[in-house]
Amino acid sequence: MAKGSDIPVTSLPIIQKAGEEEEKGKIEDAIKGYETAIKEKKVDEYPFDRLMIIYRKLKKYKDELRVINKGIRVFEDFYKRQSAKPGAGKKKLADLSNAFMKTARLNDKKGRPLYQPEPIARWLKRKAVVEKKLK
Repeated sequence: MAKGSDIPVTSLPIIQKAGEEEEKGKIEDAIKGYETAIKEKKVDEYPFDRLMIIYRKLKKYKDELRVINKGIRVFEDFYKRQSAKPGAGKKKLADLSNAFMKTARLNDKKGRPLYQPEPIARWLKRKAVVEKKLK
């Protein structure tokens, strides 16, 4: 964590800078930094979470919903890539994992997971709340 703050230190300089701007109260500069970070489509939930919180506080629900949807897409793509076409050494592990998921009834009949991994599950709940606010 940054000294005297609840904002964790990250390895990406742009996110660090945005966090510093947020701590100083320069919210517009922080937004610009976090928006730039999420455009890179890195699998880092921190800038998505910070933007969601900032937009929620500013009552900019359309922007919050946009960030939620983008975050969900980025992480779904990441998880799909992780499970797609395992290499020769990973095939046995993938088969074992699929067998466990089936036995534990964590997948539906078509092999799709019944539960979403984090942070997607959390963001889907938040999305429902934001959509209600927009009605």
